Amino acid sequence: MEFEELLNEYNNGNISINELKRQITSFYIHHVGKNIAKLDINRRFRKGIPEVIFAANKDYSDITKIISSLLGKNKIIVVSKIQKEHIKKIIDFVKKKNFYFEIGKSSSTMLLSTISTIKCHSYKIGIISGGTSDIGIAEEARLMAKAMNCESIISYDIGIAGIHRVFPTLEKMMSENVQAIVVVAGMEGALASLVSSCVNVPVIGVPTSVGYGFGSHGIAALSSMLQSCALGLTVVNIDNGIGAGSFAALIANRMNNMEKIK
Repeated sequence: MEFEELLNEYNNGNISINELKRQITSFYIHHVGKNIAKLDINRRFRKGIPEVIFAANKDYSDITKIISSLLGKNKIIVVSKIQKEHIKKIIDFVKKKNFYFEIGKSSSTMLLSTISTIKCHSYKIGIISGGTSDIGIAEEARLMAKAMNCESIISYDIGIAGIHRVFPTLEKMMSENVQAIVVVAGMEGALASLVSSCVNVPVIGVPTSVGYGFGSHGIAALSSMLQSCALGLTVVNIDNGIGAGSFAALIANRMNNMEKIK
């Protein structure tokens, strides 16, 4: 049971104050196996961001144990950086468990849920990728935002090598009132600066490890974005689509919450 549901149960008189205290104490941190994981199951309630399973360098059996435990407590989770050899096995596993799932195009990230439909609010974010090779990280950001009930307007492969491709996308995104734009780019990473110079919403730059030679593995893109003179741009670490998607979604979600207060 998620924390908000627990409070509703108490408010409706279905559980006592002592039971509420016991459940909060027991389930604030959920232990999986013998020192496999200690899950922060109330993170979504506390921060507005669901728990994310970082799957890189984890054994397949440990990943599935964590997934089962976490989806027993939360409705929506994200699994990121899944190793290629584990992707199909995890898909087969969640199908057998009757969990709903979505995996991004060219992505190693998966959104898992116990509910069939994730309701998104009216405020959206934009997600742009410089090249097709950046789509996997862009999809990581999209799935993270979706897990936070935030819809994304996407446009991929519009890098500065064909700069005329950028402007129709920005026009569409601004006309639909996006609250932030995630820009995912490798090579020299100049797209983030260009976008930030054209729009009046926060831009989150995600340098990717796409590139070669001097400055490869995302170093050139990261350096370029950090050195940008275009104000309104913030930068996350190389290949950190999760961080960018969650940050952009928090911005949009705050607007949604302010709308509710009005």
